Amino acid sequence: MSTAVTETLGWVATAVFVGSYFFARPAVLRAVQMLGATLWIVYGFLIDATPVIAANALVFAAAAWTLARSYFPPVVARRD
Repeated sequence: MSTAVTETLGWVATAVFVGSYFFARPAVLRAVQMLGATLWIVYGFLIDATPVIAANALVFAAAAWTLARSYFPPVVARRD
């Protein structure tokens, strides 16, 4: 892929991730963070940067976990 396309992808990933903080609803914030992390992961593969890939895989996992937790809260055992 050309350098211009790769750099553009990096800037788009940055814009998406920063833009995620402007969403008030936590679910939307997490979904947009996951999109940004995915773009960063692709960018990391294109530039062969393992730290970029790893860091954003962790960001993606954290956002996915908190998003899923908001839809499926843990079951708490009752104490009678």
